[in-house]
Amino acid sequence: MVLFLHNRYRTTGGEERAVQDLLWLVREQLGEPAQLLSRSSGELGRSRAALGLLRGGLAPGDVERAVRLGRASVVHAHNLHPTFGWRALAAARAAGAGVVAHLHQYRLVCATGVCFTRGAQCTRCHARNTLPGVRMNCRGSVPEALSYGVSLSLWQQRLVAQADAFIVPSAFARDRLRELGAPLPWDRVHVIAPPLPSLGRASVAQADPLDLPEDALDALEVPFDVGGYALVAGRLAAEKGVDVAIDACRMAGLALVVAGEGPEYEALRERVRGAPVRFVGHVDDAQLARLRAGAAIALAPSLSAETFGLAVAEAMAAGVPVAGSRVGALPELLEDGALVEPGNARALALAIGRLAGDGQAGERGRLRVGEVCGPEPVGRALAEVYDTVRRPQPSA
Repeated sequence: MVLFLHNRYRTTGGEERAVQDLLWLVREQLGEPAQLLSRSSGELGRSRAALGLLRGGLAPGDVERAVRLGRASVVHAHNLHPTFGWRALAAARAAGAGVVAHLHQYRLVCATGVCFTRGAQCTRCHARNTLPGVRMNCRGSVPEALSYGVSLSLWQQRLVAQADAFIVPSAFARDRLRELGAPLPWDRVHVIAPPLPSLGRASVAQADPLDLPEDALDALEVPFDVGGYALVAGRLAAEKGVDVAIDACRMAGLALVVAGEGPEYEALRERVRGAPVRFVGHVDDAQLARLRAGAAIALAPSLSAETFGLAVAEAMAAGVPVAGSRVGALPELLEDGALVEPGNARALALAIGRLAGDGQAGERGRLRVGEVCGPEPVGRALAEVYDTVRRPQPSA
């Protein structure tokens, strides 16, 4: 059995989706039983979260019991902060499981995990020197910044020592972690993209883009013209560059649909100023698939060095042309003509003009993402990593 560990964030994002898709992959593609032991930061008070960080984890006995009861041979750990920590990995190993640490972000060194602060990319923190993140208050709260800064510096090497192998979602993520001075054993760091279960499902491409619930349709402020809009999907945070997409679509004369929630929502609404932009808020998977099926193009105007770009991959899998920033791991997914300099709305508008409605570009993207994120290639790579760490199952 494979036991997944994941501390969910206060606000959901791509990592939660990736964890669920990996669970599906292990169960359906690898044919192994898999269970998830999760905790939620949203259910914690600030003081208890700080305690978990500074102690290196809370209640590690829960993990040890789960390994022994499930006879888990592998523990696949995702976000560990603030409640699991290195102690959870140590407990898993003590119970006889091999440990794989999946580094979806840069949180081994960076307190926010995204290397982005004050409107720009940031790599000031390095190895155990997390003082810049405390000094700049990257967490937005001085006590929280202190808790993260101290705990990352204190337990970083201990956490790495408790894992038998590491997974990162892109070559860029691996290189950025090396640049940040993460104390990783680089010969045991494996690049494996997130799997996309939707690949090969014709029903997604055939979905009716207008088949949305009434409340979603009511939220739209201009006529919903199939094939006549660009789509941005994701968390509405400063590093996502949604403001750049708004400006670019205004220049290109194309309506924009924004799906997602986040701290920049009100500021983005103010920026619209009568432009044909529709904010539809949080949508479920089926609704998002329909929005993609009706879009002329999907946009990824990120300003930060993302470790992958799950929304980009999902749009590509749906056969939608994508234009995005030449930043982070996006060049590993998108072809050169689809990439523009981050923050350059005019260049993005020109890319929209080239790619919107281009079925051939959409098909090239679908084939490319199948090579990177297809369940079969990802499953093979993951199985190989599991085989390197797997320990014999304990006796019943």
